[in-house]
Amino acid sequence: MRFVLPAGKGTSFQRRVWVLCSSIPRGQVRTYGWMAGKLHSSPRAVGQALKANPFAPRVPCHRVIAAGGMLGGYAGKMNSAKKRRMLAREGVKCAP
Repeated sequence: MRFVLPAGKGTSFQRRVWVLCSSIPRGQVRTYGWMAGKLHSSPRAVGQALKANPFAPRVPCHRVIAAGGMLGGYAGKMNSAKKRRMLAREGVKCAP
């Protein structure tokens, strides 16, 4: 069941990012670039919107990774160990 965002949180763009992120199935990942392409934006803007995500892990921003398989940040920090653990629990194998 998809998480429905409560009203009043985030900008219009942030909400679009969070809705798209919510559509990423458990056990799968997408890149910031893929999301940016879907939103006609930039990967950096997507990353900033995910950094502001107040609904994690219901809006699973840990499922968004950098190009080339790099993990990128998590929770507004370079917290790759936590992101790696969350993805591993979902069956996603990450490069060391």
